[in-house]
Amino acid sequence: MQRTVFFISDSTGITAETIGNSILAQFEGVQFEKHRLPFIDDAHKAEAAALRIKTRYAQTGQRPIVVNTMASRDLCEIVAESGALMLDVFAPFIGPLEDELGAKRSGMVNRSHGLVDFDKYEARINATNYALSHDDGLDVDYAQADLILVGVSRSGKTPTCLYMALHYGVSAANYPLTDDDLDKLELPVRLRPYKDRLFGLTIDAQRLAQIREQRRANSRYATLEQCRWELAQADKLMRREGIPNLNTTHVSIEEIASKIFDRFGIERTMF
Repeated sequence: MQRTVFFISDSTGITAETIGNSILAQFEGVQFEKHRLPFIDDAHKAEAAALRIKTRYAQTGQRPIVVNTMASRDLCEIVAESGALMLDVFAPFIGPLEDELGAKRSGMVNRSHGLVDFDKYEARINATNYALSHDDGLDVDYAQADLILVGVSRSGKTPTCLYMALHYGVSAANYPLTDDDLDKLELPVRLRPYKDRLFGLTIDAQRLAQIREQRRANSRYATLEQCRWELAQADKLMRREGIPNLNTTHVSIEEIASKIFDRFGIERTMF
């Protein structure tokens, strides 16, 4: 089975896409053709979106699904004329909140991402710069790090650090365990003062080999044998040093970050 899904928003569409994908993931065996239509913030754009959806309906003979975060009821009604199944992300919450607060929603477009807190924005930029400058051990001054990810090369350290920086303003560094570190089975000297900030990432050997093969094809670095050895040594080292760790093979970056925050007691809301 295949169905077409449109994520529609009067802003970036990130909220609609994120929530929509979480919901769609619950339906195994259904393939979803996904389209994001951001910045649908006036009647002309809403009519164009409705026409596109209606056209897809005619082409496939199956009712498209719309995951919608538009605030304007008028714009929602225009898009609904396409005949799509309309899933309003805000609908279950607006009514109860209006009753609780004794106020009506404004219906103004571009509200969810339009307000910039410059202090939080600067924190995100600073944390991102920190993650980049402390990527793969490039800078070993970890004094300002909120946490330090350790693990073998290509185990997911860099994207996780950048995600935490961009979305939460967390200053995260990462250190790749080298063959020398793994041979000695000792925590590198530069990391010892910050042992309480360390968190390990690991991954299944087969998946690691696939990732490395894409980066350095036909190299010793990408062989399954090398990957297995590195991961086994890293596991021994982290167990010996008492470093908490997580296998990232089947875990999203969002989940990795949440588990790390929980482990360190970091409570920060997404910017």
